[in-house]
Amino acid sequence: MTELKNDRLLRAIRRQPLDRTPIWFMRQAGRYLPEYRAIRAKAGDFITLMSTPELATEVTLQPLERYPLDAAILFSDILTIPDAMGLGLYFVEGEGPKFSRPLINEQACRNLATPNISDSLDYVFNAVASVKRELSGRVPLIGFCGSPWTLLTYMVEGGASKDYRATKQLIYDRPELAHEVLSKVCNALIDYLSNQIQAGADTVMIFDSWGGVLSNPAYQAFSLQPMQQVIAGVKANHPDTPITLFTKGGGQWLTDIAASGCDMVGLDWQTDIHLARQQIGDRVALQGNMDPTLLYAQPEVIRAEVGRILQGFGHGSGHVFNLGHGITPQVNPEHVGSMIEAVQQLSPQYHA
Repeated sequence: MTELKNDRLLRAIRRQPLDRTPIWFMRQAGRYLPEYRAIRAKAGDFITLMSTPELATEVTLQPLERYPLDAAILFSDILTIPDAMGLGLYFVEGEGPKFSRPLINEQACRNLATPNISDSLDYVFNAVASVKRELSGRVPLIGFCGSPWTLLTYMVEGGASKDYRATKQLIYDRPELAHEVLSKVCNALIDYLSNQIQAGADTVMIFDSWGGVLSNPAYQAFSLQPMQQVIAGVKANHPDTPITLFTKGGGQWLTDIAASGCDMVGLDWQTDIHLARQQIGDRVALQGNMDPTLLYAQPEVIRAEVGRILQGFGHGSGHVFNLGHGITPQVNPEHVGSMIEAVQQLSPQYHA
């Protein structure tokens, strides 16, 4: 294993002393970069781009060629797991991901395949190994998955949804059937993250994009509890690999999330980072949490907001600067540079 030349991310997660706050951001390899759009056009379609290890490696590394970031995150998609379970992932231009065989009835739920993850998603693990080789210890590599609940919404709705009607009907009318599906998804995710770590990921993250649409009891039962199961399963295989849990819209559950077994909690931009540190900063590291749309503002406004967030967290280690959700495609790449420069210039005072 190549020794890391820059281990700021891992030191921050472990709340160890640092010279400055590390930064990476969600969807840092993506459509806002002209070099990404060029390789995406060359690949022909998103699935080819994602499932060809050489192309996925190139895309993963693109933001690191442009910016002095403190981590790489694998270029992939959270929906690889339902695809491996036989649901038939495809993408419609302008509409996003769809499944040709969604879980439309009880029989579909009961017949859901239990895939051999190491075989069916070997292209992901090959990409992890390839990126790790190319990085040669420059920065840590982040692997990831979608949360069981978030994946369930796509699997039942057949794609993105505004109200999650079919999925909510399932959990309320047939909770035992929902748990049966979630259990299969959890087992697949444990294998998936464990294989990513085995292939070279230094840390992994669980994206609970839609946990925030649930009521408190439903979040506890159908989102948090399955994520705890995944964390416990991965930790049993790889006890020393840090895990980050991010629920978008999850600010009211911070203490519960911090007790899940994760090492770092991702914050969306609607959560006050100062209050979050007061609540849970003695137990876990915090990641976030600039509003992604702030990157449309002028550089001096971006710099002021970076300063506000750093001041909000305050002195000491345990903060990884990030956006509160993924970067959006129309952002000017120069504004991203302004954010990174501000973090690097303004954060050392909090580590003196």
